[in-house]
Amino acid sequence: MSTRAPFGRILTAMVTPFAADGSLDLEVARALASHLVAHGSEGLVVAGTTGECPTLTDRERRELVEAVVTAVAGSVPVIAGTGTYDTAHSIHLSREAIAAGADGLLVVTPYYSKPPAEGIYQHFAAIARAADDRPIVAYNIPQRVVVNMSPALLRRVGGIDNVVAVKQATTDLDQAKAIVEDGLLALYAGNDDLLVAFGAVGGVGGICVASHVAGEEMLAVVVACDAGDVEAAARLEAELLPLYEALSVTTNPIPVKAAVEQIGFAVGAPRLPLVPATTEERLVVAAALAARGIATHR
Repeated sequence: MSTRAPFGRILTAMVTPFAADGSLDLEVARALASHLVAHGSEGLVVAGTTGECPTLTDRERRELVEAVVTAVAGSVPVIAGTGTYDTAHSIHLSREAIAAGADGLLVVTPYYSKPPAEGIYQHFAAIARAADDRPIVAYNIPQRVVVNMSPALLRRVGGIDNVVAVKQATTDLDQAKAIVEDGLLALYAGNDDLLVAFGAVGGVGGICVASHVAGEEMLAVVVACDAGDVEAAARLEAELLPLYEALSVTTNPIPVKAAVEQIGFAVGAPRLPLVPATTEERLVVAAALAARGIATHR
């Protein structure tokens, strides 16, 4: 594992398994976590966007963290998504995640209320103070939360002692370069297809979705970038692009849940307002898996 990547190089943003009745399925969560660690994931993120965090109760979040922490038994870091648009609630979720054994926290930019830069900074500072020195990943995803954390704001947030990394889910390479040049935050790609672009400018890896089914291959991309062989990394990425495209056929995590089901993990349907993949979408996902020689159980 790279020493400059505080949580590992490839972290999988885990889907949250649900049983047929819609309840949390912790047995499948534990099995999936173990599988991911065995296949390239050097860290796991639970209760993030891909984990359908808006539909999880506070109790379910804690139970999910506990289950995954138990399953990996310290072999990789477990990062809990605890950011919301309410600072007080985010602090509560962060304390619960820490009590459940989380190694770190993923805190998204506050959404819906569109706070100004000062409000965003104070939000992160308040959560960091309550985090018992656990490291925090700031999550900048303007296409979902509307607000973009500028390099200047990220520089300020990066001055908070235990904010150590950023999951940057925007294609703006100038922003990515500025983060690396500041040297305060480890830069993680927040989109699967940014691994090479960010790696070429000093990114440390990614918090990924396709790593549910291609973790070892995605880790190889980052290893090539770390070795300075961007051409090799780009060739590996080109082979993965059809899979990335298939897993973007509709809103995340609908396609990746279909993919994980197809490789044999009963993760169940998403909770409303998300819906299961259509027959056509499932076929797109299945074709991409088959093209990579991934065995399916359709």
